[in-house]
Amino acid sequence: MTVARVRVLVADDHTIVRQGLCAILHGHPDVEVVGEASDGREAVQLAAELQPDVVIMDIAMPKLNGLEATRQIAAQQPDVRVLILSMYTDIEHVLHALRAGACGYVRKEDADTELIDAIERARPNDVYLSPAIDEEAVRQNLQRAAKQAPDADYDPLTPREREVLQLVAEGHPNKQIARLLSIAVRTVEEHRARIMRKLDVTDQAALVRYAVRKGIVSLEQ
Repeated sequence: MTVARVRVLVADDHTIVRQGLCAILHGHPDVEVVGEASDGREAVQLAAELQPDVVIMDIAMPKLNGLEATRQIAAQQPDVRVLILSMYTDIEHVLHALRAGACGYVRKEDADTELIDAIERARPNDVYLSPAIDEEAVRQNLQRAAKQAPDADYDPLTPREREVLQLVAEGHPNKQIARLLSIAVRTVEEHRARIMRKLDVTDQAALVRYAVRKGIVSLEQ
């Protein structure tokens, strides 16, 4: 009996990284690459269109970061598993990823040796963490986090406000943000005003600092 191959979507904003990941995956007979995304928004769209089994997701991506993209995919397509592949290995990034709905976390530098194993374990109730990550520390922090509000990482912003904040922090003008989100310019302005009021800031530099601190945007980009 022929076993169905695992269908994988690769999301990373660096072309050379995507090519390298695809080369690793193409070399495995049980894996099929069904698509590639160059930003988080495209990853969410392709996950809905292609319905892959697994999405390999970078964290630091333009337009919509990998953590927010993971959260949206987990909410919209709960059967699609998201595997984070990142250069970051600190506990904070790992916790944010798992709380967003990721089923695993692999260091980019270990992709050639760990990625296939992580994909094979990308199923409900099983979490893959690179050996370099302190699994016990992650477990203890998740237990503590379970007692907090689900969105404590990003309070007090709503999901839409986080999207607007990322685009503002990346320097997109209001008209372009409106086009990207398919909303009116006036709505973008209202979101922006609410964000600044909630965060108690008065200028864009402060918004950028907040976005970087919360991992909504990254200096890696």
